[in-house]
Amino acid sequence: MPVPPPVIKATLPDNLVTDDLAHASNEEVRTALNRERAESANLAFRKQAAQGASRRRESGPMKIGITCYPTYGGSGVVATELGMELAARGHEIHFISYAPPIRMNLDQHNIQFHEVEVATYPLFDHPPYTLALATKMLEVFESASLDLLHVHYAIPHSVSALLARSMASPRRLPFITTLHGTDITLVGSNRSYLPITKFSIEQSDGVTAISDYLKKRTLEEFEIKRPIEVIPNFVNCDLYCRSKQTPDRTQWAPNGEPILMHLSNFRPVKRLTDVVEIFALVRAKIPAKLVLIGDGPDRGSAEYLVRKKRLQRDVFFLGKQDRVYEQLAAADVFLLPSQLESFGLAALEAMACEVPVVATCVGGLPEVVEHGADGYLVEPGDVTAAAKYALEILTRADRGREMGQRARINAKKKYCANDVIPVYEAYYAKVLSEVRSAHA
Repeated sequence: MPVPPPVIKATLPDNLVTDDLAHASNEEVRTALNRERAESANLAFRKQAAQGASRRRESGPMKIGITCYPTYGGSGVVATELGMELAARGHEIHFISYAPPIRMNLDQHNIQFHEVEVATYPLFDHPPYTLALATKMLEVFESASLDLLHVHYAIPHSVSALLARSMASPRRLPFITTLHGTDITLVGSNRSYLPITKFSIEQSDGVTAISDYLKKRTLEEFEIKRPIEVIPNFVNCDLYCRSKQTPDRTQWAPNGEPILMHLSNFRPVKRLTDVVEIFALVRAKIPAKLVLIGDGPDRGSAEYLVRKKRLQRDVFFLGKQDRVYEQLAAADVFLLPSQLESFGLAALEAMACEVPVVATCVGGLPEVVEHGADGYLVEPGDVTAAAKYALEILTRADRGREMGQRARINAKKKYCANDVIPVYEAYYAKVLSEVRSAHA
C-alpha cells in the first residue's frame, strides 16, 4: 500500500499568520507553507543554474551513461528527456537499458543506445538483470571512455552501478543516483530491500532527488548521512506550449465540448478509476469528453467503469503516445488524483501547455501546483471536490484561461529545461571534481 505523506511540522512566518487561527484552514496553511518554500527554493535554484552554465563552459562536453526503466513512467521519461537535452548541448550520451526508452530519439546526434541482454538458464527462476546491467555498464565505460554514470531509480540501477564501479577499479567510474519516488516510498521501504537500497544510495558519488518532499522522505526513512541535492523535474517549454500547437480537438469533441485529460502509467497509485468517477460527475452537469493517455494494469478496471456508467461515447483511451504535448495542448483541464506523487511530471507538462490541473495534495505535488492560482488540490479519493473544481474551471471560461496562463508562467519560472539542465551539468562537474580530488 502507498505510504501517506509525512505530517508537516513548521512555524509560520509572521506574514503568513492570520489574526484568528480558527479561520485558517489546514489547506490554507499547507498552501502558504508550500508557496514560501517554493519561492525560497526557486531563488537558490536560479543561482545554481547560473553556476551550471559557468561550469559547463569550463569543463566542456562530457561522456555520460544513463540508465533508466524504459517503460511509460515518470523516471524513464525524465531520464530520457535529460539525455536528449544534454545531447543537444554537445554532451555524448549513452543509454544503457534492456530496451530503448519510450521517448528516446535514436536519430538525434550524440545519442547511442546499448541493449542489456539477459541470458535465461533453467537454473534461474528469474533472469539476473542486475548482474547483466553491471556488466554492460562496465563494457560501455571501457569502449566509450565514459566520464560518469547517471542512474535513475535506486533499485536495481544503483546496485548495478556500484558493481560496475568496483569492477572498473582502479580506474574511476563515478555514478550518480537520482531518486524518483516509488524507489523510496514503496520499493525502498520494503523490509527486504531497505538495507541494499540504503547502502547503494550512500555508496553513490552523488545523489539527487526530484523534490524537497522526496529528499525529506529519504532522509527520514533511510537515515541517509550523505548530502542529497534537489534537482526538480523539468519540461521543454518550447515544445510543451499551447500557442504553437494546433491540435484537432474535433476528433474527440466534434461539438466543441470541453476536454478533460489524464496521462499516466495506469498503475494503482494513479487512481485511474477516480479519474472516471470525477469525469462522470462533471458529465452529469455539462457535456464533456475525457481523454486518457497511457496504459497499464488498471486500464481494464477503468474500461469496465466507463461501460458501467455508459460513458463509452465520451471517453477515449489513446494508449501510449510519444508526442504527448500535442494531446495536452488540446485539454481544458488535467486530472491527476494520485494516491501519492513525489513530483507530478504529467501535471507540469500540462501546465506548460496552459492547462489548469486538478490534483491531490500529496507528496511533491504542492511544490508544483499552487492551489487556487494555477490549479486545485484535493485529498486523495475526494472525487466530489475534484469534480467541483473541474466544473468551476470549465463553466467559467475566464477562470480557465486565467489559471491556464498562470500555470504556464509558473512552469516556465521554476521548471523550464533551460534552467534545470545547467544545474545537472554543474552537479556533474562538482561530482567529477570531488572524485578526482579524492583520488589525487
